[in-house]
Parts: sequence; C-alpha cells; structure tokens
Amino acid sequence: GGAGPSSNLSSKRGTEDLDFYIGDEAISAASGPGYSLHYPIRHGQIENWDHMERFWSNSIFKYLRVEPEDHYFLLTEPPLNPPENRENTAEIFFESFNCAGMYIAVQAVLALAASWTSSKVTDRSLTGTVIDSGDGVTHVIPVAEGYVIGSSIKSIPIAGRDITYFVQSLLRDRGEPDSSLKTAQDIKEEYCYVCPDIVKEFSKYDRDRERFA
Repeated sequence: GGAGPSSNLSSKRGTEDLDFYIGDEAISAASGPGYSLHYPIRHGQIENWDHMERFWSNSIFKYLRVEPEDHYFLLTEPPLNPPENRENTAEIFFESFNCAGMYIAVQAVLALAASWTSSKVTDRSLTGTVIDSGDGVTHVIPVAEGYVIGSSIKSIPIAGRDITYFVQSLLRDRGEPDSSLKTAQDIKEEYCYVCPDIVKEFSKYDRDRERFA
C-alpha cells in the first residue's frame, strides 16, 4: 500500500512535491490527518501505474539505496498477466530508472525453485502445483517443467488483505478501543496461521469453544 496526502492538498501542489510512504510507513501515516491509504495493486493486477512507479522508486532509492543503472532486477508477476502490463513495467524500469537489465518471472515458478532449499524436497524439478495466496488474490497454479499451464489455473479474489479486514471487523464488533488497520494486520501476522488439518482444527474448537469465542 502507499499513502499520499489527501486530495485537497494534492490540488495545491504537484504530485512530484508530495510525500509518499510505502509498506508499514504508509499504514502509520494514513492513521494521521492529511493522508490516505492507496493500493496500486488490486487482486494481483496493477491498477495505478503512477503509484506503482512511486512504490518502485522508493524501494530502489530509499530502502535498497542503489543506483539502478548498476544493477539487474528480478521482478515477479502473477499468472496470466496481460502482456501490456509487462511492457509497462519494462518501460518504467528501462526508461525511468535506466536499469542495467531485468527479468520478469511468474511467481509460481520461483516458488517451486525456492522449495529446493527445504530438506524435505527430494525431487528438485520445476514441476508441481503451487498455491499462491498473496495480498489481493489466491491462485492454484500447475507448473510443468517451468511452464505454467494457463488453462488449468484456478483463482479466487480472496487473500491476505481480506483477512486483515475480517480481523478489523471482529475488533469493531467487540468494541475494542483500537480497531485500526495496522492493529488488525499485526494480529493477523502474529497469530493467524494455515492449519494443516481442518478437521482437527474444528475438533479443537468443539472441545474448547470459550477459548475461541
């Protein structure tokens, strides 16, 4: 997410003069006056390219503190990403940032490659099924020898951000004094998990309902 000053301020100043924050800083800034929270990516697709370029710029110059012309960049993309999105990304990195080179890979393929670092993985190939649940969308992606089988991809527009909003709604329903998005996100990251066995999970709830109330 990215935070930018509210519209009444942006009407008085050019976009290049405004303060922008990303990540946790954006959420913190949005809790105060004069700032609002914006998400350049919705359900896995870039919707606001100006904000996305700001996000990349802050990441490169403020956090990585590198000169793009001296480095190569590896970027990820969701499955079935429209070709024009890839072209826009390349245009920004080569023309705006003047990077030395870049490679755009599908997230699921990189996830399979990353699984090789686990001692439990014996078959180190780029063939498998990846469940990729990010911030805005969840995909189930079959990969064969490094190639995504696009016709068999399944997706639902529910992911991490929806869980954050759900936790926030629970806080509000209980009348908690702090039901901010930042608090809900902290609770999600600290206490939420993916259960390996849903039947056992419900059994725990049935045995001790007061604990989960």
